[in-house]
Amino acid sequence: MTTDKIDNSQRTAAKVAGVAGLLAFALVVFGNYVLLGPLIIPRNAVDTARNILTHETQFRLALICFITYGIGAVVLSTALYVILAPVNRGLALAGALFRLVFAILWLIAPLNSLSALRLLGDTPYLKVFEPDRLQALARVQIAASFDDYYVGLPFFGLAATVCAWLWLKSKYIPRGLSIFGVIGSAWCVFCAIVYLIFPDFNKIVNDYIFDSPMALFELIVSIWLLVKGLKSVESSESRTGNA
Repeated sequence: MTTDKIDNSQRTAAKVAGVAGLLAFALVVFGNYVLLGPLIIPRNAVDTARNILTHETQFRLALICFITYGIGAVVLSTALYVILAPVNRGLALAGALFRLVFAILWLIAPLNSLSALRLLGDTPYLKVFEPDRLQALARVQIAASFDDYYVGLPFFGLAATVCAWLWLKSKYIPRGLSIFGVIGSAWCVFCAIVYLIFPDFNKIVNDYIFDSPMALFELIVSIWLLVKGLKSVESSESRTGNA
């Protein structure tokens, strides 16, 4: 089922989705690669702990970026539901719920990071443990944040796949972009599930390739919605008929 008319609520939701998608993308990139990434030393709990304690404010700002990203994911989910519900209400709701589950799992990561910060602090009852043990435990908590992401990734991929399919059926955005979204998002679901079963899968397929096509699709759609808005099926068909 497709809809020939686009109402004002859908047009407004498209702008909201565009802003939320771009803002969420910027926040997660800045928080992960600019703020948090330089503090984490692979396979080195001592230096990681030292970096976090030395740059605690930077570490906490990264957590704020991630929390704000989670809020943006909920806003984006709501906006996409408003846009796509006239196409197929059931699938639009499924996509929104899948994205909501991802947002919830994503927000567990800042909780793990705050637990790591507590382990590295000067809490009196933790002084019964040796510093190196606390540093190792803190590193485990930070590593758990990546587990949260990869557990949530199949839900994110399913949400994006459903939405891409609805974009394709609605003709609100270019057909080629929708097809790319369906393929890239389904690929993400496949990679995420295989990775959870076979942890060495990222030695065959780099883990950045798991979600990069899907992320690129969502980024382009956000820009399209903000700049171009929704393409009216009715007007497109009338132009074709007149030609």
